Amino acid sequence: MGTGPAGGPDSRIGAVRVVLWLFAAVLAIRQATDVLRTPAGERLTDLETWIGPEGVLHVKGSFYDADKFTGTPFAGLVLKPLARSGEQALGWAWTFGTLGLVVALGLIAARALPQPVTRRTSLLAAPVAVSLLMLSLPVRNTLHLGQTSILPVLLVLLGLFAVRGERISGVLIGIGAALQPTMLLFAALLWCTGRRKAAASTGAGFAACTALAWLAMPSDSSTYWFHHLGGAGLGANPDANANQSLHGMLLRFGFEGPLEIGLFLALSAALVVVGLRRAVRYAKDGQLLLAVAITGCVAVAVAPTTWQHQLLWVLFAVVGRVGKRRSDRYMWPVAVVLVSTLPAKMMLPNMPVTEPIRDNVVLIAALAAATVVPFLSRTHPQYRSPIPTDYAAPVPARWKWVPLVPFWRRVVTRPNLLLELLLIRVGYSAYQQVRLAATGGTISGGRATAEHHGEQVHAIEQFLFIDIEHWFNHLTARTGWMEEFFNFYYTSFHFLVPLSVLAVLYVRRPADYRWARSALGFATVLALIGFWAYPLAPPRLMPELGFIDTVHGVQDFTQPDYGTLTQLTNQYAAMPSLHFGWSLWCGLVIAVVAPRWWLKALGLLHPFFTVCAIVGTGNHWILDAMGGAAVVGAGFGLTYLLSGPRVRQPLKAATGAEPTGATGVTGTSKDDSAKDRTPS
Repeated sequence: MGTGPAGGPDSRIGAVRVVLWLFAAVLAIRQATDVLRTPAGERLTDLETWIGPEGVLHVKGSFYDADKFTGTPFAGLVLKPLARSGEQALGWAWTFGTLGLVVALGLIAARALPQPVTRRTSLLAAPVAVSLLMLSLPVRNTLHLGQTSILPVLLVLLGLFAVRGERISGVLIGIGAALQPTMLLFAALLWCTGRRKAAASTGAGFAACTALAWLAMPSDSSTYWFHHLGGAGLGANPDANANQSLHGMLLRFGFEGPLEIGLFLALSAALVVVGLRRAVRYAKDGQLLLAVAITGCVAVAVAPTTWQHQLLWVLFAVVGRVGKRRSDRYMWPVAVVLVSTLPAKMMLPNMPVTEPIRDNVVLIAALAAATVVPFLSRTHPQYRSPIPTDYAAPVPARWKWVPLVPFWRRVVTRPNLLLELLLIRVGYSAYQQVRLAATGGTISGGRATAEHHGEQVHAIEQFLFIDIEHWFNHLTARTGWMEEFFNFYYTSFHFLVPLSVLAVLYVRRPADYRWARSALGFATVLALIGFWAYPLAPPRLMPELGFIDTVHGVQDFTQPDYGTLTQLTNQYAAMPSLHFGWSLWCGLVIAVVAPRWWLKALGLLHPFFTVCAIVGTGNHWILDAMGGAAVVGAGFGLTYLLSGPRVRQPLKAATGAEPTGATGVTGTSKDDSAKDRTPS
């Protein structure tokens, strides 16, 4: 760290660095605690399968007789001495040893970033890399299963970035290939980039380790390399979603037999040629870490079986720079981090049309990195200096007592569409998970508390003389057209109208889109806090009060999970009502931005019809709607607090050119950058 005045740039970077390392340490402790607190029969299950009392490394005969061991004979030879270790001691040693390997991976990856990098990047890269690795699904899966998949990745990175001398470098990579044979692709990368001694040493190291295993276990080696064709025939359920390889994808698509094998071999050969050519090009461009990530992604795809704990190479592809505009620069790294850290079901909805993508999402990311993602070369003019984002000039708050946050700049250009869709989907998945987790993951777990809160709300409404739910619910139920209309409105417009408003704003008013989207996001986050803190039974799930569920029908309250949707989502996430809150957000946004009075009036009718629908169908209390209005108001307030008044901007020209002459809009010149510090 350089020295600087108190509160100067170096001091701030140092403070951020300490916080990031503390965050990484917390993640490591949490991962270790989760593993060690898991019951003995449920943790380190793969390790137990190998070296436990009944493990395959204890049995006489071949490792591969029981179809439980899928590693190479050399891997079995390395693991066999551990079979005599005590289970408890080995569990601790394995867990903390794996965490140490993860830290080493992060440190090496941070040092291997393409040069030049800023001082801030060089100081913060290591804790960020370690944190991302700790959060990634491959590392979490490896820790839970007790796998060895991190070791080959570390050996490759050590050989390429940490040791001196091509022969030692190649030997390390060769040992990694002896553990995972597809790592031999790195020998081709070394050869094509002029490091031919290292490539030869890789082959020699692989051959020596394999020969050693062959001498010690000739029968097992013959079974692995000939009978199972280098491990291709090992592993149960190769068509499972966990197998993110081309072979697994083709099996899931229904291909079988010689046709599937032929397609797999042809696609693998084409991928190796295309991927290695791209890797060589980026290696010669000075982006060796990106080249290594691309080669690893090729290895992921062409292996017969690539389980979740073997997919770390996809995360390393985050170092590639994509996009000429600064606003597009975040799309690729965000997508890679989400794919590497979140389950596929959170990325895409559970619909038949999305299954081919959802079931192969990590493989698709690996294939994209290896073949089509247009990573910029270091000589590209936009590699270091992307086209800047347009920001609105700072505007003081209308009310002087509102302390605007100084670092939030107001963007007026349209954000990246794919990134927006991805974040909306992930945000909605998180919203669903928090709703369900508020009662411990089950409806029955929070029933008593939610019904007690329902009694409290009902009593408050009676005290305030606003308890109209029972009257209006029965009026709706006995009036045919009202029941049909409000049932349809309740089930149809909750998502349709907000998404339509966002779509129109995105296309026609990008600056208003960012303002409105931020307000909606803040309101939803605040609502999630309410769901968590105050589980509440809606009127239709309060059996003693006599409400009629006009949408779902009569409920069987003798069952722990009752109702049409209770097995899918938390029905006690009622306070505040986002059904009304989102509709109010739509009405206010339309009223603010619509150019005609009748459009404004039509927009305000939506929250009116929504509150009638949620009360008439028995799905919410009046106080729920008030809570929804409160979080929406707070969402707009937080947006105002952070960015000030919304940007007034004329429509863009049909050519798609950046707006000119917009009130309060300025480019990102050096002078403006001094005023506005950090983009939103």
